[in-house]
Amino acid sequence: MGLQRTINAIVRRGESLYVAECLEVAVVTQGETLDETLANLREAVGLHLEGEDLEALGLAPNPALLVTMELDLARA
Repeated sequence: MGLQRTINAIVRRGESLYVAECLEVAVVTQGETLDETLANLREAVGLHLEGEDLEALGLAPNPALLVTMELDLARA
């Protein structure tokens, strides 16, 4: 099995903030807007992986961040 080329994250609307959570690495962050949340997510993942052996984590060099937005249809 090859190294994973993407890190998956889900963004959800919380009570007052957007919350982003990665599935492959232990990163959770938040923001008041989607743009702020995505910027915080990119920074948090970068800091989390800084100095890490990506191959040991099962990740290819320079993995992409794939973000999925979860919508609550009851709030739409």
